[in-house]
Amino acid sequence: MTGSVVVLRALGLGDLLTGLPALRAIADAFPEHEKLLAAPSALAPLVDLAELPFSISDHAGLAPLPAELQRAEVAVNLHGRGPQSHAVLRALEPGRLVAFAAAGNDGPRWRAGEHEVERWCRMLREHRIPADAGRIDIRAPGVEVDDDAREATLLHPGASSAARRWPPARWAAVARAEHEAGRKVLVTGSAPEAPLARRIARDAGLPPSAARAGETDLLGLAALVAAASRVVCGDTGVAHLATALGTPSVILFGPISPHEWGPLGYRPRHRVLWSGSCGDPHGERVDPGLLGIGSEQVLAELHDLARGA
Repeated sequence: MTGSVVVLRALGLGDLLTGLPALRAIADAFPEHEKLLAAPSALAPLVDLAELPFSISDHAGLAPLPAELQRAEVAVNLHGRGPQSHAVLRALEPGRLVAFAAAGNDGPRWRAGEHEVERWCRMLREHRIPADAGRIDIRAPGVEVDDDAREATLLHPGASSAARRWPPARWAAVARAEHEAGRKVLVTGSAPEAPLARRIARDAGLPPSAARAGETDLLGLAALVAAASRVVCGDTGVAHLATALGTPSVILFGPISPHEWGPLGYRPRHRVLWSGSCGDPHGERVDPGLLGIGSEQVLAELHDLARGA
């Protein structure tokens, strides 16, 4: 496959969103090339919202890439530091590999603790591909939402690991206070998180219709985030959706530093709560640092956001 650029970032929602500035830089650097992104096909709607000129090759993890991608002119590793992810792209026998330094590969050095957005932009710049880490925005999807979702406070309590899940009682306390203040409240999540969303809505005294977990696809979730007045969530893909869509947010960090995965530069409309300690992001118990964040702190940030608006 000649005259083409293949980019590997076969990860999740937040990973794709934090990779947008790098992907935009690649698109600008190779305007005449066919551009293909190896990533889960479920994320294709975000590629459209970001108006990226990439086709999606459905891919996850470090499995071999399709044979038809052989001999791409350029292969770019936005997936990891190597050497395993480098080997996936080297198997295509590309004319040029753009990647971090690893065994058998020259390139920029990986820096521990670097912000995820800036990390990939720096890698490209050191390969002489200009990249601006500020190009993180996406457009709102053209999906209608109901009146209850417009200007609502959207709570997204779920996370992929127990270490990053704030206690349900604290979510309910935030939801109850927002509801009593006269604001609309929605609780979102995936289908497996529907019981959690219903529990929080019930304990907060919200109507059953406030629990929206499992009711939307990715585009529908993005529409809810775009329509909300503010979002409260943990260190998840929804936090990156709020950043990309410009919806004010309060983000609760536990085992991972927001200096690596938070809104870049902490934009004024995005507030980060973090105890300052790090731990195991895949732990089976809620991180002690996350437990150090109280519902009153979240409500104080929401109040300040409302006052600023």
